[in-house]
Amino acid sequence: MYRILITEDDPTIASFMKKHLENWGYSVKCTENFNNVLNEFTAFDPHIVLMDIMLPFYNGYHWCSEIRRISEIPIIFISSASDNMNIVMAINMGGDDFISKPLDLNVMTAKIQAMLRRTYNMGSKIPILEHKGAVLNLNDTTLMYQNKILELTKNDFRIMQTLMENRGKIVSRDTLMTKLWQIDCYVEENTLTVNVTRLRKKLESIGLNDFIKTKIGEGYIIE
Repeated sequence: MYRILITEDDPTIASFMKKHLENWGYSVKCTENFNNVLNEFTAFDPHIVLMDIMLPFYNGYHWCSEIRRISEIPIIFISSASDNMNIVMAINMGGDDFISKPLDLNVMTAKIQAMLRRTYNMGSKIPILEHKGAVLNLNDTTLMYQNKILELTKNDFRIMQTLMENRGKIVSRDTLMTKLWQIDCYVEENTLTVNVTRLRKKLESIGLNDFIKTKIGEGYIIE
């Protein structure tokens, strides 16, 4: 299920949008703490953001720039200030599209669907997994973070895919070993430790420090 973060300070409009999008089957969260939108973004980890320009404390341009520091996910600006200058500014600040107020919900839904389709390929399988700015390409087994691309080995990729598909959940060592070797014969547990340690060093080389956490006696987790 695709997750959509609505950053709109008018509770009536935000609730209206949320209800409409939930009827389309999306998981939707409305931003509550406008003093720290980035925290809500990282906690919810959405696939797309709908961002108003005029917000309390800091405007939508500011939060778009902050999100762009850690993620390349689609950001669609929504605003009644729909003059050419604001539209150009929105795109230049890292936005992907612009929707004018008053909102036409059909237009909004169509733009969201198109953006998700272009970004995630709404076919039978999403070709990427994204978490906190790290993008795992399921087609070519590479990982991208802050414009740096990491080539992954077969084992690296299987570990990352399994953990990212289960982000926020502890994945047991047995589960990872089954994913990696998919054989019935005995494989020493230390072999998994060596693989995870090697992968961690690769992630650190592109700035992803402490991305994979160890839960002693339980397994590993990406939070």
